[in-house]
Amino acid sequence: MPHLLYLPTFSKEGCLQAVIEIPAGTNKKYELDKVSGQLRPDMRDGRERVVSFLPYPVNYGFIPSTLMDRARGGDGDPLDVLVLAEAQPRGSVLSVLPIGLMLLRDGGELDHKVLAVPVDAALQVVPVHSWAIFQQQYSVIRHILELFFLYYDGLGVMTPMGWADEHAALEEVKKWRISPP
Repeated sequence: MPHLLYLPTFSKEGCLQAVIEIPAGTNKKYELDKVSGQLRPDMRDGRERVVSFLPYPVNYGFIPSTLMDRARGGDGDPLDVLVLAEAQPRGSVLSVLPIGLMLLRDGGELDHKVLAVPVDAALQVVPVHSWAIFQQQYSVIRHILELFFLYYDGLGVMTPMGWADEHAALEEVKKWRISPP
């Protein structure tokens, strides 16, 4: 299996790629092992981490070949992505269209999340292609995501800092992009 962190950020067609770590509707937290490049259960206090809150309302994953460097204020992990689609298998790689950027702080570290929809219209559950349309037609989803991330790891851990549009999302991807070794 390829090292998931170093897959291309963009597909051959120029679409942003997303690797799914946690399928929508599940509670078991998986994360990328940056050494092996494989997905492993997230461990906390010696046990596999299960979010004892609502299941993830979206597919949660990361943008390959990105790393939010701690020296620049990031959390040391790849840039997160939230994919609005029915549950996708863990480890799947999807071509996605960024439609927004959720700005979060986890403790003292930036933990921004790109909001995206699949490029494949058959996988889309919300047929939007821009932040403006998303805001006009589906703003309630923004509120659900804010509440989920505000409470999923305990109140006071995550600090919402607002939202930005699809252009800011692409700039965020470029900011944290890395080259494979």
